[in-house]
Amino acid sequence: MPRVFRIGSYWVYFWSNENEPLEPVHVHISQGSPRENTTKVWLTKAGKCYLCNNNSNIPLHILKNIMRIIESRSDYVIQKWREYFGEITYFC
Repeated sequence: MPRVFRIGSYWVYFWSNENEPLEPVHVHISQGSPRENTTKVWLTKAGKCYLCNNNSNIPLHILKNIMRIIESRSDYVIQKWREYFGEITYFC
């Protein structure tokens, strides 16, 4: 799992196998190391976050802060996605 960055005890990362065809740019978030059924956040062309699901049950006030940080670093996330997967599409 390519880790993009950490925010305290939360990891923001990509899954290595993101299906065929490749899903639009998004990150997974979990407390501690990657695992199944984590929170998934799509990134938009404008660099905003769109919550797909909160399967890891991150408290809402913490999740909102994490999403703000992801938005502020969206250019970095998109760059890392392109470097790792070689292509990019957006949810919206």
